[in-house]
Amino acid sequence: MSLFDILGQVASGALGEQHFDQLTQSASPDMLGKGLSAMFQSDQTPAIGQLVGQLFGNSSGNQQAGMLNQILATLGPVAASALAGGALGRVLSPGTTQISPDQAAALSPSEVGQIVDQAQQAHPGIADALGSFYAQHSALIKTLGGAALAVVMVQLKDQVGGKG
Repeated sequence: MSLFDILGQVASGALGEQHFDQLTQSASPDMLGKGLSAMFQSDQTPAIGQLVGQLFGNSSGNQQAGMLNQILATLGPVAASALAGGALGRVLSPGTTQISPDQAAALSPSEVGQIVDQAQQAHPGIADALGSFYAQHSALIKTLGGAALAVVMVQLKDQVGGKG
């Protein structure tokens, strides 16, 4: 089934995890990243910090560290370390610019949500960076539930249809 066929089913209201799986296998990482970025910024889903906090809680240690390192790379370690009352700086070893999986495990999903919300305020492009990151780990997106999946799939439909 082609990407366009899958999106036709989405347009008809037939939304489901199997459609999301098919989309993530058919869509380019760039296209999926844009869909995820739109979901993070949508008024039809919870705030980006809540979404990413939930994803963080469902992630492996390597995925947790990778997402936090994406924030560090986007904002820079000094700016990122100050977010959420210095929560990220508390786990970041002095003189380093990368978070390890063990260091990431010291943060709660709630703290990560606060970090992401503040990062979004400081750098609105963080949604794009996180969309690109989670496009590489798309199975995690299913843990957000139907509303989030629907927003991503509609965004992908719009991109294929030339509206995005």
